[in-house]
Amino acid sequence: MISDQLQQNQLSEDQITEPIESDLYEHFSVTADRGQSPLRIDKYLFDRIKRVSRTRIQNAAEAGCILVNDKAVAASHKVKPLDRISVVLPSPPHEYKLEAENIPLDILYEDDDLIVVNKKAGIVVHPGSGNYTGTLVNGLLYHFNQLPLNAGQSDRPGLVHRIDKNTSGLLVIAKTESAMTHLAKQFFDHSIRRKYIALVWGTFDENEGTITGNIGRHLRQRMVMDVFPEGDQGKEAITHYRVIERLGYVSLIECRLETGRTHQIRVHMKYKGHPVFNDDVYGGEKIVKGTVYSAYKQFIDNCFKLCPRQALHARSLGFVHPRTHQVVEFETPVPDDMNLLIEKWRKYAKTSLKN
Repeated sequence: MISDQLQQNQLSEDQITEPIESDLYEHFSVTADRGQSPLRIDKYLFDRIKRVSRTRIQNAAEAGCILVNDKAVAASHKVKPLDRISVVLPSPPHEYKLEAENIPLDILYEDDDLIVVNKKAGIVVHPGSGNYTGTLVNGLLYHFNQLPLNAGQSDRPGLVHRIDKNTSGLLVIAKTESAMTHLAKQFFDHSIRRKYIALVWGTFDENEGTITGNIGRHLRQRMVMDVFPEGDQGKEAITHYRVIERLGYVSLIECRLETGRTHQIRVHMKYKGHPVFNDDVYGGEKIVKGTVYSAYKQFIDNCFKLCPRQALHARSLGFVHPRTHQVVEFETPVPDDMNLLIEKWRKYAKTSLKN
């Protein structure tokens, strides 16, 4: 069930949708007693972690998600006195009753273990308050006969990460519990390679850089995120960016995520004074840079209509395949609405901003 707080605030996925470790993963830590007798670690953890099957624990061990004294161990490892044990598992989500829906999926790759899809902007990834149908997960349930479920729950089958409703781009979905555990560990360890393309307000003094600053919920506006540069709140967030093209009052950039916090790119760019173009949560839906002339205001209005969502696209995704253990990379082109927007700014920069 959704918590009373979520019901009260009516949080939609468009507001809180980027990966959150505390949301998508659970981290269990325990130290064995001084008098602990030798016991297989899968049995030891099965007796201590609620609502988790022994098979799921064994899959976690196979994926390197069970550490004893900071070293990965097999399910047969014997626990000894004072062993420090930690486990990373996909967390059980809020439960919703799901129905399969015939929603078209743009599938880039599929095998027995996983599927990579190119999500269109406007599609919610999974059910949440106000979005119980028409989600990507509803379409996945229709596409597959069966998907792995988080701890027997049913609202997020196969998902190990997310992207915002109004962000387009790549998602990987696990088709087996073993694949899900392997991929979840990679996301938790921040070893997944993700690159985004964004059109943001303003110009940069440098061609590339890194933005740091903890990200957490805004202290007063709980439905949005904020940067805490002193690190006193939130969680560490690191975004690397590179300027691809300068287009007058906006810039086309590539962002590489080192961490995966909620709305990370959107929040970090606002923090730097470069909100994502047409981001109506973080100030990108207003004129941030430019002139006061009415013709310019009309131009911006036309741009907003051309790409009526935040200009952010998850272009590439790389990870270690859970079965072959080979690095795989996927890439998808920037969608038409963003391409048209970029071309419109390119033309404006060449004509209206000529010296």
